[in-house]
Amino acid sequence: MSYNQQLADRIHRLLKEENVNFYEKKMFGGLCFMMEDKMCVGIIKNELMARIGAEKYAEALTKEGCKEMTFTGRPMKGYVYLDDDALDLDVNLEYWILLALDFNPLAKASKKRSILKEKNKSLLLRRFKKKK
Repeated sequence: MSYNQQLADRIHRLLKEENVNFYEKKMFGGLCFMMEDKMCVGIIKNELMARIGAEKYAEALTKEGCKEMTFTGRPMKGYVYLDDDALDLDVNLEYWILLALDFNPLAKASKKRSILKEKNKSLLLRRFKKKK
C-alpha cells in the first residue's frame, strides 16, 4: 500500500514551520508522524489520519471531508480520516494538524513503547550504578 507523497511533504513542511520535534515512521502501509513517541497524524493512501481526541471528535465529524476512522472495522473515537476536500488548502491542512498537535500532549503512548522505555531506563540505571 502506498501513500500520498505530496501530502507527506506538505505535512513535513508545516511541522517544520511550527518547530515541532517529530519523526516519520512507516506504519499500516502508510506514513505516521510521531511526536513524543505518540502517533499524531498519518497518511493512509490519499487520506490524512488525525488523532484529535474524544472532546473534539463529534464536532470534527460535522466538517466537510471528515469521517470517522474505521481502520479496524469499527470506529476509533478520537481519530478521524480527512479526504482531499478537507485538505485542499494549506490553511485547512494546518487546522487539522494543529488540532492533532493540541491533543498530542494529552494522548497516551502505546503500552509497548511505555514498557520498553521503562526497561531501557532501568537498564541504564543499573549500568550507571555498576560504573561507580
